[in-house]
Amino acid sequence: MNAAVVFAGGVGTRMNTKSVPKQFLELFGKPIIIYTLEVFQKNPEVDAICISCLASHIDYMKMLCGKFGITKAKWIVPGGATGQESIFNGLNAVYNDHPEDDTIVLVHDGVRPNIQVELVSENIKAVKEFRSAISCAAATETPAEINDEGNIYTIYDRKKAVIAKAPQSFYLKDLYSAHLKARQEGKEFIDSASMMRAYGTTLHTVPCQWDNIKITNPTDYYIFKAILEAKENSQIFGL
Repeated sequence: MNAAVVFAGGVGTRMNTKSVPKQFLELFGKPIIIYTLEVFQKNPEVDAICISCLASHIDYMKMLCGKFGITKAKWIVPGGATGQESIFNGLNAVYNDHPEDDTIVLVHDGVRPNIQVELVSENIKAVKEFRSAISCAAATETPAEINDEGNIYTIYDRKKAVIAKAPQSFYLKDLYSAHLKARQEGKEFIDSASMMRAYGTTLHTVPCQWDNIKITNPTDYYIFKAILEAKENSQIFGL
Protein backbone atom coordinates (compact mmCIF):
# COMPACT_ATOMS: atom_id res chain seq x y z
CA MET A 1 0.00 0.00 0.00
CA ASN A 2 1.09 3.58 -0.68
CA ALA A 3 -0.16 6.20 1.77
CA ALA A 4 0.36 9.94 1.95
CA VAL A 5 0.86 11.32 5.46
CA VAL A 6 -0.02 15.01 5.24
CA PHE A 7 0.67 16.96 8.40
CA ALA A 8 -1.20 20.20 8.97
CA GLY A 9 -1.12 20.80 12.69
CA GLY A 10 0.38 24.29 12.71
CA VAL A 11 -1.41 27.54 13.48
CA GLY A 12 0.62 29.71 11.10
CA THR A 13 2.00 32.39 13.42
CA ARG A 14 4.38 33.64 10.71
CA MET A 15 1.42 34.21 8.39
CA ASN A 16 0.03 36.81 10.84
CA THR A 17 -3.43 35.24 10.59
CA LYS A 18 -5.35 35.63 13.83
CA SER A 19 -8.38 33.45 13.18
CA VAL A 20 -7.63 31.03 10.30
CA PRO A 21 -4.70 28.57 10.40
CA LYS A 22 -2.60 28.98 7.25
CA GLN A 23 -3.54 25.56 5.83
CA PHE A 24 -7.18 26.66 5.71
CA LEU A 25 -6.57 30.03 4.06
CA GLU A 26 -8.43 30.15 0.76
CA LEU A 27 -7.28 30.96 -2.74
CA PHE A 28 -9.94 31.18 -5.46
CA GLY A 29 -12.50 29.53 -3.19
CA LYS A 30 -10.34 26.58 -2.16
CA PRO A 31 -8.27 26.10 1.04
CA ILE A 32 -4.53 25.64 0.58
CA ILE A 33 -4.60 22.16 2.10
CA ILE A 34 -7.13 21.00 -0.49
CA TYR A 35 -4.76 21.97 -3.31
CA THR A 36 -2.20 19.74 -1.56
CA LEU A 37 -4.54 16.82 -1.00
CA GLU A 38 -5.82 16.91 -4.58
CA VAL A 39 -2.40 15.91 -5.90
CA PHE A 40 -2.43 12.68 -3.88
CA GLN A 41 -6.11 12.15 -4.68
CA LYS A 42 -5.36 12.32 -8.41
CA ASN A 43 -2.35 9.98 -8.35
CA PRO A 44 -3.58 6.43 -9.04
CA GLU A 45 -0.65 4.92 -7.14
CA VAL A 46 -1.71 6.50 -3.83
CA ASP A 47 -4.15 4.23 -2.03
CA ALA A 48 -4.94 6.31 1.05
CA ILE A 49 -4.29 9.63 2.74
CA CYS A 50 -3.76 10.32 6.44
CA ILE A 51 -4.19 13.92 7.55
CA SER A 52 -2.67 15.02 10.83
CA CYS A 53 -4.72 18.09 11.64
CA LEU A 54 -5.36 20.59 14.41
CA ALA A 55 -7.64 18.77 16.85
CA SER A 56 -10.01 21.74 16.88
CA HIS A 57 -10.40 21.54 13.09
CA ILE A 58 -10.90 17.79 12.54
CA ASP A 59 -14.62 18.09 11.87
CA TYR A 60 -13.97 21.00 9.51
CA MET A 61 -11.30 18.94 7.72
CA LYS A 62 -13.77 16.09 7.28
CA MET A 63 -16.28 18.52 5.81
CA LEU A 64 -13.69 19.88 3.36
CA CYS A 65 -12.72 16.39 2.23
CA GLY A 66 -16.36 15.64 1.50
CA LYS A 67 -16.95 18.96 -0.26
CA PHE A 68 -13.90 18.70 -2.52
CA GLY A 69 -14.01 14.96 -3.18
CA ILE A 70 -10.95 13.83 -1.23
CA THR A 71 -12.21 10.26 -1.03
CA LYS A 72 -8.81 8.75 -0.19
CA ALA A 73 -8.72 10.49 3.22
CA LYS A 74 -8.91 7.33 5.34
CA TRP A 75 -7.57 8.82 8.57
CA ILE A 76 -7.84 12.31 10.06
CA VAL A 77 -5.96 12.40 13.35
CA PRO A 78 -5.02 15.12 15.84
CA GLY A 79 -1.75 16.88 15.18
CA GLY A 80 0.93 17.41 17.81
CA ALA A 81 2.82 20.27 19.40
CA THR A 82 5.58 19.90 16.79
CA GLY A 83 5.79 18.82 13.18
CA GLN A 84 7.60 15.67 14.26
CA GLU A 85 4.81 14.75 16.66
CA SER A 86 2.16 15.47 14.02
CA ILE A 87 3.96 13.17 11.58
CA PHE A 88 4.25 10.45 14.20
CA ASN A 89 0.52 10.62 14.92
CA GLY A 90 -0.15 10.12 11.23
CA LEU A 91 2.36 7.29 10.88
CA ASN A 92 0.91 5.61 13.95
CA ALA A 93 -2.58 5.60 12.45
CA VAL A 94 -1.34 4.08 9.20
CA TYR A 95 0.86 1.54 10.99
CA ASN A 96 -1.98 0.35 13.22
CA ASP A 97 -4.01 -0.53 10.13
CA HIS A 98 -1.24 -1.47 7.67
CA PRO A 99 1.97 -2.72 9.33
CA GLU A 100 2.90 -4.66 6.18
CA ASP A 101 6.57 -4.61 5.18
CA ASP A 102 5.84 -3.14 1.75
CA THR A 103 3.74 -0.16 2.89
CA ILE A 104 5.23 3.08 1.57
CA VAL A 105 4.52 6.45 3.18
CA LEU A 106 4.96 9.83 1.54
CA VAL A 107 5.34 12.50 4.21
CA HIS A 108 4.23 15.91 3.03
CA ASP A 109 3.45 19.37 4.40
CA GLY A 110 -0.18 20.39 4.22
CA VAL A 111 0.97 23.85 3.14
CA ARG A 112 3.17 22.64 0.28
CA PRO A 113 0.51 22.58 -2.45
CA ASN A 114 2.44 23.17 -5.66
CA ILE A 115 3.64 19.66 -6.46
CA GLN A 116 2.92 17.50 -9.46
CA VAL A 117 1.25 14.10 -9.63
CA GLU A 118 4.38 12.82 -11.39
CA LEU A 119 6.60 13.76 -8.43
CA VAL A 120 4.53 11.50 -6.20
CA SER A 121 5.04 8.59 -8.60
CA GLU A 122 8.78 9.26 -8.76
CA ASN A 123 8.93 9.13 -4.96
CA ILE A 124 7.17 5.77 -4.87
CA LYS A 125 9.45 4.40 -7.58
CA ALA A 126 12.58 5.55 -5.73
CA VAL A 127 11.51 4.01 -2.42
CA LYS A 128 10.97 0.66 -4.12
CA GLU A 129 14.48 0.83 -5.58
CA PHE A 130 16.48 2.71 -2.94
CA ARG A 131 14.30 2.56 0.26
CA SER A 132 14.16 6.36 0.41
CA ALA A 133 13.10 9.36 -1.68
CA ILE A 134 13.74 13.01 -0.81
CA SER A 135 12.28 15.53 -3.23
CA CYS A 136 15.03 18.07 -3.86
CA ALA A 137 15.43 21.23 -5.91
CA ALA A 138 18.79 22.41 -7.21
CA ALA A 139 20.30 25.27 -5.23
CA THR A 140 20.12 28.50 -7.23
CA GLU A 141 22.18 30.61 -4.81
CA THR A 142 25.31 30.00 -2.79
CA PRO A 143 24.71 27.93 0.37
CA ALA A 144 26.82 28.83 3.40
CA GLU A 145 27.05 27.74 7.04
CA ILE A 146 27.47 30.19 9.91
CA ASN A 147 28.85 29.81 13.42
CA ASP A 148 27.32 30.92 16.71
CA GLU A 149 28.63 34.45 16.16
CA GLY A 150 26.82 34.75 12.86
CA ASN A 151 29.96 34.56 10.75
CA ILE A 152 30.22 32.41 7.63
CA TYR A 153 32.82 29.71 8.04
CA THR A 154 31.87 27.27 5.27
CA ILE A 155 30.71 27.96 1.72
CA TYR A 156 29.45 25.02 -0.30
CA ASP A 157 29.76 24.31 -3.98
CA ARG A 158 26.38 25.30 -5.39
CA LYS A 159 26.68 22.71 -8.15
CA LYS A 160 26.65 19.98 -5.49
CA ALA A 161 23.98 21.54 -3.27
CA VAL A 162 20.25 20.84 -3.25
CA ILE A 163 17.31 22.07 -1.17
CA ALA A 164 15.45 19.23 0.54
CA LYS A 165 11.72 19.70 0.08
CA ALA A 166 8.82 17.20 0.10
CA PRO A 167 7.40 14.62 -0.30
CA GLN A 168 9.95 12.70 1.76
CA SER A 169 9.17 9.04 1.37
CA PHE A 170 10.18 5.75 2.97
CA TYR A 171 8.92 2.31 3.80
CA LEU A 172 6.56 2.77 6.71
CA LYS A 173 8.34 0.29 8.97
CA ASP A 174 11.66 2.13 8.52
CA LEU A 175 10.33 5.60 9.28
CA TYR A 176 8.04 4.42 12.07
CA SER A 177 10.96 2.65 13.78
CA ALA A 178 13.06 5.81 13.54
CA HIS A 179 10.28 7.86 15.12
CA LEU A 180 9.97 5.40 17.99
CA LYS A 181 13.71 5.64 18.58
CA ALA A 182 13.65 9.43 18.48
CA ARG A 183 10.80 9.51 20.99
CA GLN A 184 12.66 7.15 23.28
CA GLU A 185 15.81 9.28 23.08
CA GLY A 186 13.95 12.58 23.34
CA LYS A 187 15.38 13.86 20.06
CA GLU A 188 13.71 16.41 17.81
CA PHE A 189 14.47 16.66 14.08
CA ILE A 190 13.57 19.32 11.56
CA ASP A 191 12.15 16.81 9.07
CA SER A 192 12.00 13.13 8.14
CA ALA A 193 15.15 13.37 6.03
CA SER A 194 17.17 14.70 8.97
CA MET A 195 15.85 11.97 11.24
CA MET A 196 16.56 9.13 8.85
CA ARG A 197 20.03 10.49 8.02
CA ALA A 198 20.85 10.71 11.73
CA TYR A 199 19.96 7.04 12.12
CA GLY A 200 22.12 5.93 9.22
CA THR A 201 19.76 5.82 6.24
CA THR A 202 21.16 6.68 2.82
CA LEU A 203 18.92 9.35 1.31
CA HIS A 204 18.14 9.09 -2.41
CA THR A 205 17.20 12.35 -4.10
CA VAL A 206 14.30 12.85 -6.49
CA PRO A 207 14.48 16.08 -8.54
CA CYS A 208 11.67 18.59 -8.17
CA GLN A 209 11.09 22.17 -9.24
CA TRP A 210 12.09 25.24 -7.23
CA ASP A 211 8.42 26.31 -7.02
CA ASN A 212 7.64 23.34 -4.77
CA ILE A 213 7.25 25.94 -2.04
CA LYS A 214 6.07 25.67 1.53
CA ILE A 215 3.64 28.45 2.40
CA THR A 216 5.13 29.80 5.61
CA ASN A 217 4.74 33.57 5.37
CA PRO A 218 2.62 36.07 3.43
CA THR A 219 5.16 36.27 0.60
CA ASP A 220 4.82 32.53 -0.03
CA TYR A 221 1.05 32.90 -0.16
CA TYR A 222 1.24 35.53 -2.88
CA ILE A 223 3.84 33.53 -4.82
CA PHE A 224 1.47 30.55 -4.87
CA LYS A 225 -1.37 32.83 -5.91
CA ALA A 226 0.75 34.08 -8.82
CA ILE A 227 1.59 30.50 -9.82
CA LEU A 228 -2.11 29.58 -9.89
CA GLU A 229 -2.94 32.66 -11.93
CA ALA A 230 -0.15 31.85 -14.40
CA LYS A 231 -1.46 28.30 -14.80
CA GLU A 232 -4.98 29.61 -15.37
CA ASN A 233 -3.78 32.12 -17.97
CA SER A 234 -1.80 29.43 -19.80
CA GLN A 235 -5.00 27.41 -20.15
CA ILE A 236 -6.97 30.39 -21.37
CA PHE A 237 -4.40 31.64 -23.87
CA GLY A 238 -2.86 28.29 -24.78
CA LEU A 239 0.62 29.33 -23.63
